[in-house]
Amino acid sequence: MSWTPESWRQKPALHIPDDYPDPEALSSVEKELSGYPPLVFAGEARTLRTSLASVSRGEAFLLQGGDCAESFKEFHPNNIRDTFRVLLQMAVVLTFGAAMPVVKVGRIAGQFAKPRSSPVENLNGETLPSYRGDNINGMDFEAGTRTPDPQRLLKAYGHAAATLNLIRAFATGGYADLRNVHKWTLEFVAGNPQEERYRALADKISESITFMEACGVNGSNVRAIREVDFYTSHEALLLGFEAAMTRIDSTSGKWYDTSAHMVWIGDRTRQPEGAHVEFCRGIENPIGLKCGPSLSPDELLNLLDILNPQNEAGRIVLITRFGADNAKNGLPPLIRKVVAEGRQVVWSCDPMHGNTIKTDCGYKTRHVDSILAEVGAFFDICRSEGANPGGVHFEMTGQNVTECLGGSQEISEADLSSRYHTHCDPRLNASQALDLAFILADRFKSARTPEF
Repeated sequence: MSWTPESWRQKPALHIPDDYPDPEALSSVEKELSGYPPLVFAGEARTLRTSLASVSRGEAFLLQGGDCAESFKEFHPNNIRDTFRVLLQMAVVLTFGAAMPVVKVGRIAGQFAKPRSSPVENLNGETLPSYRGDNINGMDFEAGTRTPDPQRLLKAYGHAAATLNLIRAFATGGYADLRNVHKWTLEFVAGNPQEERYRALADKISESITFMEACGVNGSNVRAIREVDFYTSHEALLLGFEAAMTRIDSTSGKWYDTSAHMVWIGDRTRQPEGAHVEFCRGIENPIGLKCGPSLSPDELLNLLDILNPQNEAGRIVLITRFGADNAKNGLPPLIRKVVAEGRQVVWSCDPMHGNTIKTDCGYKTRHVDSILAEVGAFFDICRSEGANPGGVHFEMTGQNVTECLGGSQEISEADLSSRYHTHCDPRLNASQALDLAFILADRFKSARTPEF
């Protein structure tokens, strides 16, 4: 079947709302979006593919993180800045521990929609459509708010454009200078209950920076010290929006989804004959594929045949999500099959979704210990099966929320209610995210130098 940006409409499309009250208004908005400027550029997506090819060879590491679902209500430059800042801090710590470049990809500037297990919600005897993300409907349990509104797509585009504009300014305007990032990390270490544990690594980074400057390597003469390459990603769920943002690149003559540098297919929408796989097979962006317990090795190979028939390095990121208790049984067969077939992929671990629990008080949460356990199992399994443990995929925020349990702050169930702000799934806060970065850096360094 020949591919076009609209060929997905001939396939079964799960988790895309079909209850817009005015389909013609939706079509009109999608047509309007198709004339808007691209949010990202094809050349940037190609550069990311090149970097991800390095990750697949074990020459770099992928750090992907950001909001579970961005919201219009929390759209604020400080929130964007804080999430960007924490990702940079994590990247510096991981770069030192792994002794390799870290490719930085945010779940940002487009992660507005989420698949839901049920199309409806019930509250006090009333049934309304489920909240599906701010680019579809609103979170408040009201009939008018929960009705899908195509005008929200235009607002989502505007928020994404403004977010990207600010991120580009941060990435190239001096804010991301290595000295600044490390200074923030030293502030975090100084006030952290695990200060003694983290101090040794932080001091070694300081020594390295001082040594480079003594050799004349600094931000004034080396771009990589004063600027960073930062990429965006989101789940390609609402295909009408994605198709509207898909354009032919004038340089290569190929199709690119200009809504983000990288998009991914969720665990609930990876049907080989489904609309989401059909759409993603035709665009040249790097494609993420969530891999959970329901995915068999043969099904995974079939999806790789569809999405990457030329077996090109940097094209596919396999994002595993099994849970700490299931990774040791579910992950090895997938890796074994992919390695045996010689497929070029990036293996990345999403330790968030498989470790979600609900407290007695009704809060969805995750424990940092479970997150760390799944990441540890991922590293061990990849190495034992002959694959590179290429990356991690965290749902996190730069805000001081209390949504996940544990970490150096020792957040308890009683603390969750104080700052539980997520619109969907629980996120690591800045302190918990940096805790994980230091622990992973220790693991990397220990693997390189067992005596450490």
